[in-house]
Amino acid sequence: MAENGMENGEFSFAANGSTNGGKGRNGLAKIQTHKKKGDEICHDDSAAPVKAQTIDELHSLQRKKSAPTTPIKGMQGGFAAVSEEERQNQQLQSISASLASLTRETGPKVVKGDPARKTETPKHVTHHHHHHHYAPTLSTSDSALKFTHILYNLSPGELYEQAIKYEKGSFITASGALATLSGAKTGRSPRDKRVVKDETTADELWWGKGSPNIEMDEHTFLVNRERAVDYLCSLDKVFVNDQFLNWDPNHRIKVRIVSARAYHSLFMHNMCIRPTPDELEDFGTPDFTIYNAGQFPCNRYTHYMTSSTSIDLNLARREMVILGTQYAGEMKKGLFSVMHYLMPKRQVLSLHSGCNMGKNGDVALFFGLSGTGKTTLSTDHNRYLIGDDEHCWSENGVSNIEGGCYAKCIDLSGEKEPDIWNAIKFGTVLENVVFDEHSRDVDYSDKSVTENTRAAYPIEYIPNAKIPCVGPHPKNVILLACDAFGVLPPVSKLSLAQTMYHFISGYTALVAGTEDGIKEPQATFSACFGAAFIMLHPTKYAAMLAEKMRKHGATGWLVNTGWSGGSYGSGNRIKLAYTRKIIDAIHSGTLLEANYAKTEVFGLNIPTGIEGVPSEILDPINTWSDKKAYKDALLKLGGLFKKNFEVFANYKIGTDNKLTEEILAAGPNF
Repeated sequence: MAENGMENGEFSFAANGSTNGGKGRNGLAKIQTHKKKGDEICHDDSAAPVKAQTIDELHSLQRKKSAPTTPIKGMQGGFAAVSEEERQNQQLQSISASLASLTRETGPKVVKGDPARKTETPKHVTHHHHHHHYAPTLSTSDSALKFTHILYNLSPGELYEQAIKYEKGSFITASGALATLSGAKTGRSPRDKRVVKDETTADELWWGKGSPNIEMDEHTFLVNRERAVDYLCSLDKVFVNDQFLNWDPNHRIKVRIVSARAYHSLFMHNMCIRPTPDELEDFGTPDFTIYNAGQFPCNRYTHYMTSSTSIDLNLARREMVILGTQYAGEMKKGLFSVMHYLMPKRQVLSLHSGCNMGKNGDVALFFGLSGTGKTTLSTDHNRYLIGDDEHCWSENGVSNIEGGCYAKCIDLSGEKEPDIWNAIKFGTVLENVVFDEHSRDVDYSDKSVTENTRAAYPIEYIPNAKIPCVGPHPKNVILLACDAFGVLPPVSKLSLAQTMYHFISGYTALVAGTEDGIKEPQATFSACFGAAFIMLHPTKYAAMLAEKMRKHGATGWLVNTGWSGGSYGSGNRIKLAYTRKIIDAIHSGTLLEANYAKTEVFGLNIPTGIEGVPSEILDPINTWSDKKAYKDALLKLGGLFKKNFEVFANYKIGTDNKLTEEILAAGPNF
């Protein structure tokens, strides 16, 4: 039994090799021990013990310092090397300037890093004093004596830790996504959005009836800005994201988002374009800044305020202030509004649309309001996704404004929308969803918190995304309408004037709830298919769209994904399979070769045959058994279009008004 002697210390499990086949009691592998020569102590993996003297010190060894990610400003000479300290300093000065109060000329002293990690603070602090001699002003307040820690461009992993540690309602779900809560507001608050009306914007922007722009004055904006900045400066730490908008390098915008929540920082990390470390190094001063103090209400006694929520845009100062709502979509859509102002000034058209590209480089734009099938039809496995929501069309072609997607999650399933389903993984933000406490599986059908549950993820999470998110000039412009009246054809080819008319109208019809029998369909019109975000008059965007389509030879199409053979309740919804065939025929160019007939009232050109689609459904009158009812519904819808267009008809474009008349003539005629 010498081999089993216990005087040495090295144990191992031997599966075989000993006299009884290596089996001990109950057939388990028997423990064998081998004496190591000249080594009296048992060592598993011998290594020198760690140098750390304390647990804290051990933890500090665990993290290695990242490469510099700091703005460079005003480098002296071509080869001047900026020291790491100097670079840190320039970045902090830039952020400090962003957070400065208007009335007090100073903000808190800003330092980098999390206050929870006490060990790292002192060296920045001392060096900070060393460089800045704050001249004491009479208006010095206590806030000028405190330090605010800046958590700058944190990674998703770091933001997860911050959220889980410090924000109630933050959890990791079974798929690895971060579940968060947006508080009392679970959607946008369009009635609380304000735009500063000054000498410039008074003439440039669209104000008045039908417009999304509600005015405020500069003074009120500054009152709200002061309130937001004071709130952010009163915190121990704030999150700062420096990022880009628009993948077209010639028209890229630099944005800085200052927020109090890790959830907001991660959301914007996903939704904006993420700079490389090199791009961050010479980021410099941002073109636009958001102050998100959403946890803090605005002062309701301030002029122009109607509630304790206020989302304010100041285009002259290039700033946006958020008070009283933690819904992250306000930041995304606020920046979209800004792009709707800045881009047309450069002759670049901003569009609320989906966009994809075929293998041959043919690009299609998809416009459509909620429920028209925009997401479903622009997600196509045979085509590359350029983006799902916001685009620019410039002299270089199309480009996505964002670096991510913001998908609706209600009733989401892996069968119906596999791409979105698979994108919900580590790094993705899930808003206001409900999940099982133990397994952390999300129940996407549960609307206990809100029906507007959302997922925000980087666009790279979609397998057929085209990176960088740019493409050549569009070949097809597809306007989607879900017509619950059942009178619009499944597909019509539009003239340029008709494209402008239907683009400005932005029609779809919602179906009201059906508790007490069948209800009338409700027509909805949203100018440019995104009235909540446009800043200029709709006709300006429409004229730019028509001009670009004419110049680059794009074709406009109106596709009805709604009802046929009767209105909602008596007819049937057009089969998705047929709509897909129609979209395929548009992409391939075969639909351009078809024979066309003209409809009455709307004067639409409809093809007489499409492969894979029953030809009788192409003209809606064929599908209605009651021809008089069809005619009535058609005239009714025509009347709704006319009434909606009155707001725009009174608006003169240019001096001679010819364009307005041309667009009007392209509408329903009866």
